[in-house]
Amino acid sequence: MKSIVKTDQAPSAIGTYSQAVKVNSTVYLSGQIPLVPDTMEIVSNDFAEQAEQVFKNLSAVCQAAGGEINDMVKVNIFMTDLNNFATVNEVMSRYFNKPYPARAAIEISKLPKGVDIEIDGIMELPTTN
Repeated sequence: MKSIVKTDQAPSAIGTYSQAVKVNSTVYLSGQIPLVPDTMEIVSNDFAEQAEQVFKNLSAVCQAAGGEINDMVKVNIFMTDLNNFATVNEVMSRYFNKPYPARAAIEISKLPKGVDIEIDGIMELPTTN
C-alpha cells in the first residue's frame, strides 16, 4: 500500500513530487535542499549551513513518516563542489549513528534555486513484533 508523507516541518514540494512516499515499511524520500520550511528561502550561502539545513529537513520528513533519520538505509548526496566532501561528512556525523547508511556523493553542475547541496534517500521503518 502506498501513502504520501507530508509535513510542514520541512519545505513543501516546489514541483510535481511528494516529500516522501511510503510503501509498506519502506519510505522513499525526495531530494531536500537547504530551504527553511517557514520562509521557503535558502538558509544561507555558507555550505556548512546549507548541509545542516538539508539534514534538518530530512529528519523532519523521516519523523513525519514514522521513523528517524537513523532509519535511512541509503543516502544520495548531490553537491556542486566535491571539495565540500569533508564538510558533508562532519555534518552528517552529527545526524547519523553507526552503522551508517549506504551512500553516494556526486558532484553535479547545478541544483534547484542555485543551492550547493541536495540529498535524497530511502528509509526502512523498524518493525514492531
